[in-house]
Amino acid sequence: MNYKRISVIALVAILAIGLAVVSYFLIEEQQENKEMAALFELEKEEMENEYSTFANQYEELQIQINNDSLQIKLEREKQKTQRLLEELRQTKSTNAAEIARLKKELRTVRAVMRSYIIQIDSLNQLNQALTTENKKVRAQYREAAQQMTKLSEEKEVLNQKVALAAQLDATNIQLEMKNKRGKATDKLKRATKLIISFDIAKNPTAPTGERNIYIRIMKPNGDILSKGESTFEYENRQLKYSIRKFIEYTGEAQSVSVYWNIEEFLSPGAYTIFLFSDGNMIGSQEFNLE
Repeated sequence: MNYKRISVIALVAILAIGLAVVSYFLIEEQQENKEMAALFELEKEEMENEYSTFANQYEELQIQINNDSLQIKLEREKQKTQRLLEELRQTKSTNAAEIARLKKELRTVRAVMRSYIIQIDSLNQLNQALTTENKKVRAQYREAAQQMTKLSEEKEVLNQKVALAAQLDATNIQLEMKNKRGKATDKLKRATKLIISFDIAKNPTAPTGERNIYIRIMKPNGDILSKGESTFEYENRQLKYSIRKFIEYTGEAQSVSVYWNIEEFLSPGAYTIFLFSDGNMIGSQEFNLE
């Protein structure tokens, strides 16, 4: 009876732990999806703000001029801008194709607005009242530009968070020494090979496909073990690497192993392993070799 009861309690505990792990990953994925959705919504809000600003500017320009022909053209452009603004408001932020089309239209609206401002300034350069109104329009434009700058900064922060969430992460970095017989040894002077192993963590938000993993082995004196002048780019610099490993990343956790054949004298001391991929340092670990 006691055995059955203990078995039931153990099973319940295992199920509870499993549920907690699954809940953690679901919450993590939901948080990342929310951040990406917020990024898309922020970009749409930025476009809506600029369309609305241009529509208001057309009204301001219409007040400033007495040219009937130009009034008709401005009214037509204002209605077009308002129509595009309404289309944007009715478009879901997740509709990438429609957002791209409206972004292209926005560039055209911006160029047309600029041409009309130049034309009107040229026609009314001697009119002081118009100059005053133009200053008002420009002030409104600067205010809108400041708001768009703020939105752009917020979008950049979200971009960085999304990029950080999508990068690879190397864990459980290990360094093993083996002698000429292929057996493990704890003495560096007897070692003929360094074996480096690590795990690439599961990341559903990271792009899948072929990846380059660059491994740098730093000696106690700060030099990097390297054969030849093989380099990769990191933070706008070319860094030497010891080993390059190709992996096919599927988004799931996977283990990776590489080795370095010792053909040079290696002095005892602290050796540091650095791992890089896609322009990011994804892990590091220090080992004391005797």
